[in-house]
Amino acid sequence: MKILFIAPIPPPIDGQSKASKVLLDKLLQDKHHVDIVNLSKKNLKNGNASFGRIFEILKILIKVWQKRNNNDVIYLSSAESFLGNIRDLLIYCICYKNCNKIFIHMLGGTGMKEILSGNGIQQKINQFFIGKIGGVIVEGRVNFEIFSKVIQKNRIHIVPNFAEDFLFVDDDEIKTKFSSVSSIQILFLSNLIPGKGYNELVDGYIALNESSKAQVNIVFVGGFESLESETEFLEKIRKYDRLNYIGKFIDGEMKRELYLKSHVFCLPTYYPFEGQPISILEAYATGCIVITSNHSGIPLIFKDKKNGFLVEKKSPQSIKNAIEDVLINKNRLEDIAFTNRNEALGKYRTSIYQNSILDLFYNNQKD
Repeated sequence: MKILFIAPIPPPIDGQSKASKVLLDKLLQDKHHVDIVNLSKKNLKNGNASFGRIFEILKILIKVWQKRNNNDVIYLSSAESFLGNIRDLLIYCICYKNCNKIFIHMLGGTGMKEILSGNGIQQKINQFFIGKIGGVIVEGRVNFEIFSKVIQKNRIHIVPNFAEDFLFVDDDEIKTKFSSVSSIQILFLSNLIPGKGYNELVDGYIALNESSKAQVNIVFVGGFESLESETEFLEKIRKYDRLNYIGKFIDGEMKRELYLKSHVFCLPTYYPFEGQPISILEAYATGCIVITSNHSGIPLIFKDKKNGFLVEKKSPQSIKNAIEDVLINKNRLEDIAFTNRNEALGKYRTSIYQNSILDLFYNNQKD
């Protein structure tokens, strides 16, 4: 197949770019002809309408124009911010003659829900174009319902996210992790940007009594949207020896080792553009208990008390309570870890993700 691949490619790395890279690797491995238009942004701010970002979008549109013809599939990792959606609408215009070959992949969804639920001109233009494309790929039922208002349901396809194969741990590794849990390590691995809940996690820790604090270590990994926010955060945690920020980016075996040393993964997110976090599935694969919120696509992959502990959004007190639950239930942690790893083995492999999307591409050519 000849595929025009319009998506963010790392760096920087986040859930959307990782998902794109995993699919791209499969396409290249299978010897498909792939033209890439990289949507990666230079910073982590969403909806940033600076001159620099507008110039980046213009360059993207020019590349799409140059590569728009003679493709079997046009794959677009769609945006959900206002400016990102304008970019996507312009891509639909450029590729209008080949609308039936376009597959958009919605990794996220909250922003698109607002756009498609409105009654303005932007909603109507989206409805016009999306109703004509080959298909929409979504992470779960929430986004399925969003898009069912503008495109036939048989052209909406649910493909859950994944954890990369190298992350999966075996039984002995889980048993070793939980053989001695006198001290609990909690991992926060995500971009440290507003809405991800990292400040609330710090505040939840600070609210613990001294005995509980002495049993918990928290490690933070991820990029900040500005030097100012990084400086502010480092100053906030400076006097707490058990709170550590270890860098903006970690991957490969270093990431696996960090997950493997961590008993709990915490993502108390209320980020407006959150989807189905790959980081939670990575935590499952590596035998971690998860602390997270009832937000966006998370309820589709997480059940309270089965996969970990649910917390309220924007609530340090709720996070404090969840950490205390972890400490009280140390004898149950290994069982939850096995449940999570086994669930990931059955549902969230890269091969399932890659082949599900490739099947959609092939079937669209047959229609």
